Amino acid sequence: MSGILLSAAWKSSGKTTISIGLIASLAARGIAVQPFKKGPDYIDPMWLGVAAGRACRNLDPRLQGAGLESYFAQHAAGADLAFVEGSLGLHDGFSPDGSDSNANVARRLGLPVVVVLDSRGLTRGIAAILKGLQVFDPAVTIAGVILNRLASPRHEGKLRDAIERHTDVPVLGALAEQPALSLVERHLGLMPSNEAAEPARTADRLAEVVSGAVDVDAVVAISRRARMPSRVPAARTPSPREDDVRVAIARDRAFGFYYPDDLDALQEAGARLVEIDMVRDRGLAGADALFLGGGFPEMLGRALEANTAMREAVRSAAERGMPVYAECGGLMYLARTLTHEGESRAMAGVLPLDVVMHAKPVGKGYVTLEETHHHPWPRGRGEVLGHEFHYSSVENADPSLRFAYRVKRGHGIADGLDGVVHRNVLASYAHLRCVGGEDWARRFVEYVRACMAAQATAGAAA
Repeated sequence: MSGILLSAAWKSSGKTTISIGLIASLAARGIAVQPFKKGPDYIDPMWLGVAAGRACRNLDPRLQGAGLESYFAQHAAGADLAFVEGSLGLHDGFSPDGSDSNANVARRLGLPVVVVLDSRGLTRGIAAILKGLQVFDPAVTIAGVILNRLASPRHEGKLRDAIERHTDVPVLGALAEQPALSLVERHLGLMPSNEAAEPARTADRLAEVVSGAVDVDAVVAISRRARMPSRVPAARTPSPREDDVRVAIARDRAFGFYYPDDLDALQEAGARLVEIDMVRDRGLAGADALFLGGGFPEMLGRALEANTAMREAVRSAAERGMPVYAECGGLMYLARTLTHEGESRAMAGVLPLDVVMHAKPVGKGYVTLEETHHHPWPRGRGEVLGHEFHYSSVENADPSLRFAYRVKRGHGIADGLDGVVHRNVLASYAHLRCVGGEDWARRFVEYVRACMAAQATAGAAA
């Protein structure tokens, strides 16, 4: 199996657009590419999945722990080439010892590294940067460099000369600063592919630009040097109860932040997933429960408010006791109002609170949570690990609200608490993921079954 990790010396170097272009170029050649994204992220993986034509998987050392290698091997199996896009810089990360850095992921997975270097303002110093990356961790193979954001052909010539004189790292390509390589950005990063008008065409455009400036054959040759783990874990045994619970999932322009692991786990627990559009649909399609993931509801506030039928359907279902799980953007939709850039829009009104958007992040990074006795479907042991990334805050909350988590690390909702519990609704800023022993999906489906059974018993008694 072939594999490669594409990283950068520092963040915001253009590695995502280059990754999209390279993956789409490889796919156009008939190469089955399995994309991976290092770290907690939804937006970049959505684009990488569009480019590859298959779901992108996240590699997260903090959340996956010792299971990283087997997870990677399991999802890389069956593909011709595993392509990992790093996060931040090559040696950056949450842990000061570098255990969750891109470099350590490359080392653990036996992947050669191609570095994207933002070359603005650099000349001879680019060689020092490359040599520093090599020396800092000699166990990581720096197999090539792609120069990005060049000012001119003369600038490119100076950089190539410095690299050839002072390093043994081959230059695989060079790209000038150009509009064709740009993607629309906003506060959380790129615009998600679910909001883009023609995401596949955008991927094709990036492939055309990148393949014209980067030696794709050389990238393929480098990927063959990988020494990847070959042990693939046995497939998990499906639940003996299949499709006995219908879980509606909001997947549209406003909501699209879901990890494939969570969706797999829901199905393995016996849930039938029913996709709904919170902007266009008028009801919950007869679902037994609702999963509202993250997204950008503030960008679709007017449209979400205008769909009064859906807002009423969600509010009525929650009032009747339907189990609902909401993360971040989902929490925002369940509020009374959502205020963005001075405009306040009515939301579903399930939770007695309002949400306000801000210009800067309110909560950002990994979170460590501890369950309270109010959690409706608790794991009952250990700390809960996840992440948050929100520019909004909760205001005017009912003081009698109950919370599912105490926040040991992170921001949460307020006063060291996260996870509003209201009837059978759990809504938090924290994003969870079904890896590394976390099994929220199974517990949620079991909770839905219990609620359904209780309602059936009550109905029979009535």
